[in-house]
Amino acid sequence: MLHLAQNVATPTLVEFLRSPGAGWMMVLVMIVAVVLIRSLAEVIKSVSRERTRREIAAYIAEGTMTPEQGERILSAGRKNGN
Repeated sequence: MLHLAQNVATPTLVEFLRSPGAGWMMVLVMIVAVVLIRSLAEVIKSVSRERTRREIAAYIAEGTMTPEQGERILSAGRKNGN
C-alpha cells in the first residue's frame, strides 16, 4: 500500500516565518487580536456600568438610598461630570 502523505512536504514554522508574506501576516494577526481584546474590554465595562446603575436604582426604589446619594455614586469617577 502506498503512503502518499509521507512524500508530501509539510512546511514547518521556520519555513513559514522565512516566507516573504509572513511579516505582514503576523502584523495583521496582531492588529486583529488588539481590536478584539479592546472590543471585549469595552463590552465588559459597559455591562458592568449598566449593572451598577440597575443596582443603585433598586436601592433607591427600596428606600435604602436617596436619589441624591445614587446620583453622587453614579457621577463619581467621571471626568468633568460627563
